[in-house]
Amino acid sequence: MEKLWNTLKEGLKNYCDNNGFNQVILGLSGGLDSALTAVLAADTLGGQNVKAIMMKTKFTSDLSLSIAREIAKLNHLDFKEIDIEPLVKNETEFLREMFGATPKGIVIENLQARIRGQLLMAVSNQTGGLVLACGNKSEIYTGYCTLYGDTCGGLAPIGGVYKSEIFKLAKWRNSLNHTLPESVITRAPSAELAEGQIDENSLPPYAVLDEVLKHLVDEKKSIAETVNAGFDKELVNRVDGLIRRSAFKRKQLAEIIPV
Repeated sequence: MEKLWNTLKEGLKNYCDNNGFNQVILGLSGGLDSALTAVLAADTLGGQNVKAIMMKTKFTSDLSLSIAREIAKLNHLDFKEIDIEPLVKNETEFLREMFGATPKGIVIENLQARIRGQLLMAVSNQTGGLVLACGNKSEIYTGYCTLYGDTCGGLAPIGGVYKSEIFKLAKWRNSLNHTLPESVITRAPSAELAEGQIDENSLPPYAVLDEVLKHLVDEKKSIAETVNAGFDKELVNRVDGLIRRSAFKRKQLAEIIPV
């Protein structure tokens, strides 16, 4: 884990140096991916150079708010908390009039992510900082992300790290000194874009998903070879379908640090 962490730090530092950035910007959601990205950025650039913005909606839990605040305090981040619910309501109403119908659930979910991306990019324009996309490799390869939303940014620091490894990396980093609340590591992952939403409503459990992805993506195994390795055929076909259907997203994503 130490080698991986140092690789990510070096990659982030080199990217910032090569592109003339001394400050980074990210959305601090109260989830593990943005939390770990924030800690990585603070370790690399100093917390005062990490502008972390919590953009809450009616779906944002009290736990997410408290986690974001604690991470900002522990890592001395430049932290701001804003309520974007009025923007979501206004744009939802605008879309209702434009469509002549109530927007679908997926439209409203993605709208929230895209408003957040829009605001982060506005802060980047205003301050000159680099926006970091906080997605992990599991999300990227299954398309579990919103194009022009949480994918906004010039660099995706943990985009080459599977979610199951993110958990391990967070626990390792916390063993050095307390930079992450335990609750952000143990809570069920959720995008909090709808009531009661958790990642495993849309994806297989990460421990299983990541092993299948390693076979299909990293080792370039066929579906048959992956099934022969002991994985359920229906699961492998499902994951392969997710990979193929999200290829268009990956062509438009931020640069990823090689690990």
